[in-house]
Amino acid sequence: MLRYLTAGESHGPVLTAIVEGLPAGLKVTPEFLNVQTQRRMGGYGRGARMKTIETDEVNITSGVRWGETLGSPVTVSVENKDWKNTSKLLSIHEADRDLSTRVVKPRPGHADLVGALKYGRDDVRDILERASARETAVRVAACTLGRRLLEEFGIQVFSYVRQMGKTIATKIPEDFSELIEKAEASPVRCPDPEATKGMMDEVDACLKAGDTLGGIYTVVVTGCPPGLGSHVQWDRKLDARIAGAILSMQAQKGVEFGMGFGMASRPGSQVHDEFFYEKKKGYYRGTNNAGGLEGGMTTGAPIVVSAVMKPISTLRKPLRSINMDTKEEFKAEVIRSDPSAVPAAGVIAEAVIAFEVANALMEKFGGDSLAETRRSYNAYLEDLKKR
Repeated sequence: MLRYLTAGESHGPVLTAIVEGLPAGLKVTPEFLNVQTQRRMGGYGRGARMKTIETDEVNITSGVRWGETLGSPVTVSVENKDWKNTSKLLSIHEADRDLSTRVVKPRPGHADLVGALKYGRDDVRDILERASARETAVRVAACTLGRRLLEEFGIQVFSYVRQMGKTIATKIPEDFSELIEKAEASPVRCPDPEATKGMMDEVDACLKAGDTLGGIYTVVVTGCPPGLGSHVQWDRKLDARIAGAILSMQAQKGVEFGMGFGMASRPGSQVHDEFFYEKKKGYYRGTNNAGGLEGGMTTGAPIVVSAVMKPISTLRKPLRSINMDTKEEFKAEVIRSDPSAVPAAGVIAEAVIAFEVANALMEKFGGDSLAETRRSYNAYLEDLKKR
């Protein structure tokens, strides 16, 4: 079983994660992790902090020796390069307490108010620092270890943006290689050039208005064998785990697999994927409306999952709020705001989904070493050919 925990605050000294359950012998480098954390920082609509403070670099401090995992927990961390400017604000020492820095006007749509009520805090900063999407910097690093494991078995993960605001991409290449190339070349990670321009225009309009913009992205996982996940218990269903992983990300409000909500308006004869069989190919489906998952298990077809991200809750033209001290109406705090982070959300979702698929792979095939896992994996594929 793979699992991870993250720790750290948005403006704290460091974000940290511990990943447990990786087999020994998996080749890992900080550079491989940095590719994904740097992809997370990109995308049209991100603020200046992405270009300066958050030039994230991953450190690996345990569990890897000479470029290979040891089978013990792997620790990764991302330092906050602006810590020198916030060291007293987030200090652990009582002597540094400064009540003038308290945040008492919570932002609608953020965890600020409900978190302060739940934990009995009179300074919203005690909540917003951990609730911030900044946490995903180290989460991407941690989950990319799972992505590295999937690569060993020919499993690929990628994403693209389908919609931002009212602009919807309609020209989505069917060829995955072309789709990836066009998405990665787009400032908003959209493979449709016309939609890319429309999305950028909408981001510019929101920035000018002091507003923010949400959207929809799709993540695709190719190369999974049939049978990852399980139908036998609710918490072993892979689609449930994937949905939970996405909704654990900040500002995500909805998930669908394959045709998803479109199934509601169609009869079953236009929804369910019919079965076929060829000797070389084995069992396969003529369509993939289910998005690569049936009964909580992979079908062998690509996993296709889409999610909606709401607009960021910090607005430069803030909404009405309440001063928690005086109970008077005020405008909400303006902490920091990007007009949109939908392109980055797709990258983060790639990471968390990769980790869940990697976890399902390890549950299915086990192994304390990569070689042992590969033997079980190859034996399973040989058995499938006989079915």
